[in-house]
Amino acid sequence: MAVLLLDLPDHAEAWLAALAQAHGCSVGDYACEVILEHLEDLEDIYLAEKTLEHVRRGEMATHRLDDVAW
Repeated sequence: MAVLLLDLPDHAEAWLAALAQAHGCSVGDYACEVILEHLEDLEDIYLAEKTLEHVRRGEMATHRLDDVAW
């Protein structure tokens, strides 16, 4: 596991500490969870934007929901 040093604004550090305490975990564990979830969200957004570019350029076909629904 890698170690990451962050310089957070005071209000963000306090916010993070409060949320970690509310969830019953350490600040480090909570920060790791938050970062991992956000990375997943960013990757999903990136992939959706790339797919939309392909559709708009006509490189990928689209289908009506009625045509693919079971």
